[in-house]
Amino acid sequence: MTLERIVLWRHGQSEHNAEGRWQGQLDTMLTELGWSQARNAVPSLARYEPSLIVASDLRRSVDTATVFAAATGIPMRIDKRLRETSFGQWQGLMVTEVEKQWPGVVPTWRVDPTFTPPGGESRVDVAARAVEVVAELDAELSGTVLLCAHGGLITALASRLLDLPLELWPLLRRTDNCHWAVLTRRPGPDRRWGFSGYNVGLLA
Repeated sequence: MTLERIVLWRHGQSEHNAEGRWQGQLDTMLTELGWSQARNAVPSLARYEPSLIVASDLRRSVDTATVFAAATGIPMRIDKRLRETSFGQWQGLMVTEVEKQWPGVVPTWRVDPTFTPPGGESRVDVAARAVEVVAELDAELSGTVLLCAHGGLITALASRLLDLPLELWPLLRRTDNCHWAVLTRRPGPDRRWGFSGYNVGLLA
């Protein structure tokens, strides 16, 4: 069994997204806009014909994925390895609050995937746990799988699957709420992953 396509779908807008807070692994809820985004995305995502949807165990991803599963009848799993990056002591804070308490660290975090926020984890750490999920699904399934996760995890996992050098990871911007990235296997003996879409989605 070998996957041919992975769709990495970011959850709908959450309460902390709306407030501009560092969310990380805090278990916040979808806003009304977030629920609407999830419902509106279903027809476009269904065209990829995934055989399975796997969601992070955080509520905003579970709820987003459940909208899709309920509308399509496609089976759904939960996997905590798809959680967002843990931002440790930054979680729940505004960017301005982080910059005030830890001067100069936000620019470093933005350009260095190995940087670890105090009490949190790096993007390299996040990619390492997420790529385990893909490897297991790759051995189990063929065709397309839909992963419903988080902005930071999606950029880290995509960078890892594309084998990008660490210095190029920051070039991938986060997908918008309820937008997605599409990776497909390229022809050739190594069957490497390549982008066929990034930050794809509907206007809110």
